[in-house]
Amino acid sequence: MSEGERLTELAKRRGFYFPSSSAYGGAAGFWTYGPQGAALKSNIEDAWRDRYVVKEGHQEISAPDVMPEPVFEASGHLDGFDDMIVECGECGATHRADHLVEDNTDIEEAESLPNEEVMDLIAEHGIECPSCHTSLADQPVDNFNLMFETNIGPGSSSPGYLRPETAQGIFVEFPQLSEYARNQLPFGVAQIGKAYRNEISPRKSLVRVREFTQAELEHFIDPEENEPPLAEVEDVVLPLYSVADQQAEDGGQRELTVREAVDDGVVESEWVAYYLGVSKEWYERIGVDMDRFRYRQHLAGERAHYASDCWDAESEVDGDWIEITGFAYRGDYDLSKHADHSGEDYTVFKQYDEPITVERATVDPDMSYLGPEFGGSAGAVADALEALAERNPDAFDDDEVTVEVDGESHTVPVEQTNFSVDEVTENGEHIRPHVIEPSFGVGRIIYTVLAHAYETDEVDGEERTYLDLPPEQAPTTVGVFPLMDKDGMAELATDIAGDLRAAGLSVTYDDSGAIGRRYRRQDEVGTPYCVTVDYESLEDGGEAQRASESASGDEPRAGTVTVRERDTTEQKRLPIDGLAETLEQLSTGDRTFDDL
Repeated sequence: MSEGERLTELAKRRGFYFPSSSAYGGAAGFWTYGPQGAALKSNIEDAWRDRYVVKEGHQEISAPDVMPEPVFEASGHLDGFDDMIVECGECGATHRADHLVEDNTDIEEAESLPNEEVMDLIAEHGIECPSCHTSLADQPVDNFNLMFETNIGPGSSSPGYLRPETAQGIFVEFPQLSEYARNQLPFGVAQIGKAYRNEISPRKSLVRVREFTQAELEHFIDPEENEPPLAEVEDVVLPLYSVADQQAEDGGQRELTVREAVDDGVVESEWVAYYLGVSKEWYERIGVDMDRFRYRQHLAGERAHYASDCWDAESEVDGDWIEITGFAYRGDYDLSKHADHSGEDYTVFKQYDEPITVERATVDPDMSYLGPEFGGSAGAVADALEALAERNPDAFDDDEVTVEVDGESHTVPVEQTNFSVDEVTENGEHIRPHVIEPSFGVGRIIYTVLAHAYETDEVDGEERTYLDLPPEQAPTTVGVFPLMDKDGMAELATDIAGDLRAAGLSVTYDDSGAIGRRYRRQDEVGTPYCVTVDYESLEDGGEAQRASESASGDEPRAGTVTVRERDTTEQKRLPIDGLAETLEQLSTGDRTFDDL
């Protein structure tokens, strides 16, 4: 059984995740998180918020999943959000063409290749349809847009789409969000939410799906002035797999500190380098195995249309490297596009320290001339003249000036433009921020954390499976068991479980089966600590008195319990009084089990 198959079996059996709608045959690419998975997902999202929202001082929003078509016309998703598709001429099955090449050759990143080259590779390597094994040679490789289309309201007059990324919900609202930030750069806006992509070939459980959760941060900066606090992470060692290393015959991953990566030009943007450093520490915190982790730079052909540079955080699972986060320098692409398409102002006003006097070229076209001369194009001609005056005032030095509108040239006498150059005093300027984006795939991170936490050993002559999850991420912090359901042990264990829940700990109560089997069940879902109530617990404090005091809550509990640590299976007797505080300190790392 492969690592992925083993993980999927455990995930379904223990309630982490399983295919959705199986009673009706299911739908590929959709998964339901069970009780354990939903709790793990929530814990990872909370850890993300803590690091990227709270500690960074950013805002968080929640935008709609459905957005109108013009949003995606502006963003470029309607024209450029495609994957390569090939259809079998025999059975009609469709497949992701670049994945077929990667699965059947030594090529790792076929996504970066042109469609024609992928088609040639399919023919060259005799790649067959996985469904019916007919040759796919000479079948065309086309582009397939991944967005789910819908209609907003009745009829088809208002088309919309399920968002393929959460980012556009931030970019579209930038004018409002910048006001909340008092128009002071830099500022960041974060969002955790669902995104949807109509994948051609969903596969590998949570790795490639049609509905998934993203945790994205859009950090808006003034590229001329704002610098990241690089000193905070400059000594963090990054495992980097750059474009140059990927293209070299003997190239491989290199380990450089954040400072070395910036100084050597391996990572061009200091802001991207900063977030690589921050994120490396965060991945370690949530349980990603750093021996199975790297940052890989995008090749030119696979880089998104909006990104001038992009690095992926990748984890190794089952022999494959999977992207879990993308770090992109998006420049001002998104804000410029939305400004152009909407006509709204997507800038912030940058106040100068001191007013400055500058020469400013302006035009005030005579519309009584432009209207009769250019008809319906007059307004566009006037706009083009204004833009030209700002961009190239020297163009107005001659008697006539020519502008282009919709591919057609229009010549205007300069005297009809009322061109002038005047001295003006300015207190500031409107600038369009640039954007740094770390975009995290929550499902893939969950898949990685579970795979990297999966461990086996032998306890009392039996093989044991356990998840070595950090206590902060574990779905349940503590399991509480009565040794047996008799003589008041169950009552005391129930009371202790209630006290621990009241203290804010995630608790499961289990009185079913042998105590060893109960331990194994908790080991398999990663519960770091188990508390067992036994006869000694009753003898230590007096069952009846404790039960009475528990009901009233007036007195601290007497007695002790057995506390078991997951990874080592070591057990210690601890007092019931103060148990919640002790378990909380163990979970946060303020104390270790050896210190007890």
